Amino acid sequence: MANIAKKVSWSSRAEESGAAGERTLLLNGSEQPRLSRQLSGGGSVFQIGRLSTVDLEEEITSDEDSLRGRPKEIPHNEKLLSLKYESLDYDNIENQLFLEEERRMSYMGFRCLEISRWVVCGLIGFLTGLIACFIDIAVEELAGIKYRVVKQNIEKFTEVGGLSISLILWAVLNASIVMLGAIIVAFFEPIASGSGIPQIKCYLNGVKIPRVVRLKTLVVKVCGVICSVVGGLAVGKEGPMIHSGAVVAAGVSQGRSTSLKRDFKIFEYFRRDTEKRDFVSAGAAAGVSAAFGAPVGGVLFALEEGASFWNQMLTWRIFFASMISTFTLNFFLSIYHKNPGDLSNPGLINFGRFESDSGAYNLYEIPLFIIMGAIGGLLGALFNVLNYWLTIFRIRYVHRPCLQVMEAMLVAAVTATVSFTMIYFSNDCQPLGPEHNEEYPLQLFCADGEYNSMATAFFNTPERSVRSLFHNQPGTYNPLTLGLFTLTYFFLACWTYGLAVSAGVFIPSLLIGAAWGRLFGILLASITSNGSIWADPGKYALIGAAAQLGGIVRMTLSLTVIMVEATGNVTYGLPIMLVLMTAKIVGDYFVEGLYDIHIKLQSVPFLHLEAPATSHWLTAREVMGSPVTCLNRIEKVGTIVDILSNTSTNHNGFPVVVQVTGSDEPAKLCGLILRSQLIVLLKHKVFVELARSRLTQRKLQLKDFRDAYPRFPPIQSIHVSQDERECMMDLTEFMNATPYTVPQETSLPRVFKLFRALGLRHLVVVDDENRVVGLVTRKDLARYHLGKHGLEELQVAQT
Repeated sequence: MANIAKKVSWSSRAEESGAAGERTLLLNGSEQPRLSRQLSGGGSVFQIGRLSTVDLEEEITSDEDSLRGRPKEIPHNEKLLSLKYESLDYDNIENQLFLEEERRMSYMGFRCLEISRWVVCGLIGFLTGLIACFIDIAVEELAGIKYRVVKQNIEKFTEVGGLSISLILWAVLNASIVMLGAIIVAFFEPIASGSGIPQIKCYLNGVKIPRVVRLKTLVVKVCGVICSVVGGLAVGKEGPMIHSGAVVAAGVSQGRSTSLKRDFKIFEYFRRDTEKRDFVSAGAAAGVSAAFGAPVGGVLFALEEGASFWNQMLTWRIFFASMISTFTLNFFLSIYHKNPGDLSNPGLINFGRFESDSGAYNLYEIPLFIIMGAIGGLLGALFNVLNYWLTIFRIRYVHRPCLQVMEAMLVAAVTATVSFTMIYFSNDCQPLGPEHNEEYPLQLFCADGEYNSMATAFFNTPERSVRSLFHNQPGTYNPLTLGLFTLTYFFLACWTYGLAVSAGVFIPSLLIGAAWGRLFGILLASITSNGSIWADPGKYALIGAAAQLGGIVRMTLSLTVIMVEATGNVTYGLPIMLVLMTAKIVGDYFVEGLYDIHIKLQSVPFLHLEAPATSHWLTAREVMGSPVTCLNRIEKVGTIVDILSNTSTNHNGFPVVVQVTGSDEPAKLCGLILRSQLIVLLKHKVFVELARSRLTQRKLQLKDFRDAYPRFPPIQSIHVSQDERECMMDLTEFMNATPYTVPQETSLPRVFKLFRALGLRHLVVVDDENRVVGLVTRKDLARYHLGKHGLEELQVAQT
């Protein structure tokens, strides 16, 4: 391992130093223990220590430096990998039990399973639509009450003086509502903070995020996002719907609730990571569909995050879940709006239809749209950089729940104060005619029959403000109002994202982009001799919204379709696509997308779609972990218990080897078995001696493993007596007899493709005689996924 010797130590530093505090702090505040490598005295059992970071300036020994003439240093992100994240077993474990079950199943049995998958997807869409409907109605009712109270108070004190009381009332109401939402998140379920999209991206990527799809997380997420939006924060309720749909899918597909300790004895076949992942992708798509009324966009969103596992039938099931979700939301909202059967509210946000002739665009406007895309990329990069440093500050100094709640309250109070101040000093008065449909028009110091235009932007829910910027008549906003609103809301949204509240960034991004996009259109009209060609500023508000959102989140394919579906006009498909591509290219030059930044800050071993472009010179030998903890096909129970109980290792996969009787040849690979399987075997006492003495002992079935999924008991809860430690365990029937293996000289890109395409958790590296020489895991690959700066350092190291 000479190539990583300068940054990685395999020595037993924890034992040598004896210092408990000699650890590496990760960005998420956790500590990475320094662990050791040990070689057992006999047998084929080896224990491998975790990689532990050391001083980057540590000298390389002459022995290490002389190995094969490899590069002395490979830049990687070891310090950014957290030990608390595990991989998911997306690859089916094809042991004898699995094959026997599949072979016993008839054709009708497989057809029934396929029907069950469609039923589950239908339930996912229906329940996700109901949750979206509940959130929308709750926000409308509670926000309506708050705005009416504040509006009446402002109108009262405008005449008699003392508007400071109105400001205090507004700030107190916002801070109180946000405090409630922050408390339930910070103290009860921190994983419910934010939009949840980074966590779902990681789940679909193959990383197990603790508590991300729990029922408790869903309840806190729904209540938290209602409090965040009603509390006036610069957030949206659309992003969290993706997380909510994923949680619904994870629960419904398992036919039980581990939180409520209820098992409905249905869908037991789907209790494994492979099936659960497919349903979670359907739930995420249903969430997108419910949020934006974009079923096709929801499918493409799930496709972008999990392209490695796609197949045609799964695509149809996900599309079915998306359609059911948007139809359910549409149907119940039509009842709420007292117009049953009017299916004109397909999503939580309705951009309205861009159908007027004035909204059409011309060929010569395309370069202007591309310029707007570049502006969106620059502003998105600035937003992401500021949010990155703000998040670093929070990780280091605002990590206690009480401080997180106080910060959320402070942001809510400041947001209300800034909004009130800008409304108070604004003199942008517009006539209130029959064509204006403002929900809460605020007169303030305007003349009778007029309303304050700045209040329309601030004194409303973000979704309504976006629609106003898209569809209000030209002249509704003056440039100063739009400029000040863009500037203030940009920094408010940047400060807000990352708070300990449930909230999304989609709508704030759209609102910021719509504001400066409308301003862009107004300025174009003012500098031309014939402003009529720029008659509809709403068109530029739409393009600006797409540019800003693309510059922040960096999604292209799915976001294009979402925007087209939300506007109901495919005419804008080409401009939106060009704008999003430009925003992504420009933004990626400076910094990654917002979700990718937060995934890195959480130290998640996330694998991108492709291996680094200049990594072909790396082979499996350079990235594998070695030596490996191997088990004999017939292993002593005490040895298995000791390996699983060893606190210095947390391995989840163990190659199974067999040695030819009477031969001196080294043991050869014959299978792979997981920690979870070994724990179930120990729990049920599947020992060779007991099987011989108990002729009537029930044979272990796959149902026993599914019943323990997903919360397998810890090894500490398994009691094994001293006599039982001397027993033997035959792993032949339970191990995966056909694990994926690669030779030592396999290139890193090929190893990477195998992991991403097959959803692997472990890849065994063997020599020419099928002997185990190493094991590649997700963290091994994530550690070597070089970024832009890493490639530059790599070139320097090579020269």
